Amino acid sequence: MKTGVMGIAFDNITMDGALARARELLAGGRASYVVTPNAEIAYEAMHDEALRALLNAADMVLPDGAGVVLASKILRKPLQQKVAGVDFAAGLLRELSETGGRLYLLGSKPGVAEQAAQKMLEQNPGLVICGMADGYFKDEAAVVQKINEAAPDVLFVCLGAPKQELFMQAHQAELRVRLMVGLGGTLDAFAGTVRRAPKWMIRLNLEWLYRLIKEPRRLGRMMRLPKYILAVVAERIRGKKKWEN
Repeated sequence: MKTGVMGIAFDNITMDGALARARELLAGGRASYVVTPNAEIAYEAMHDEALRALLNAADMVLPDGAGVVLASKILRKPLQQKVAGVDFAAGLLRELSETGGRLYLLGSKPGVAEQAAQKMLEQNPGLVICGMADGYFKDEAAVVQKINEAAPDVLFVCLGAPKQELFMQAHQAELRVRLMVGLGGTLDAFAGTVRRAPKWMIRLNLEWLYRLIKEPRRLGRMMRLPKYILAVVAERIRGKKKWEN
């Protein structure tokens, strides 16, 4: 079931439901793609019709962030829960480990994918990582060819928004994979080059604060969160809806 929040049609789903849907997509006969917009990306999409179209064209749109869930509650169309991209990715790794599925890692700085792969394999011994490439490429055709030669079932695309969404949609027809997932900085989280917030902060939806403390330079980007919430409140007050999904 889809729930519209400020122009984006999110899947109103739990983590278990998202993983069940992923299993269905993996059993399909074409390359599907999943996006994981947080409040920052959702705010950008409010002002970028092309980005909104990219997100809404995905086979699954997961609410990656407490800000998006809060927005849905303010609009009285509550999403069931936050489905963080990194946790969704971890669930997929467990699924692939159990089934012997093949995974390709694309993105981040040189060397990060290799570190992430090592940690993934330590936690999921049955996982098959069939290839990887960093995000610093110019020839997309060569990257697509390399991925197809590796024959993965799942492709983690960690190029940042909107580059990863553009890549997935542009090459959806030619990539011989079953499932692509746009995951931003998730490889850094797996590699340990960027640490996640303590569990108590995640539980209290304060992961954004932890990242701001660790990376003060993100302040400009993070100002999109209060701007997004203010826009949501204005939408609620206005009564006549600008965004219809």
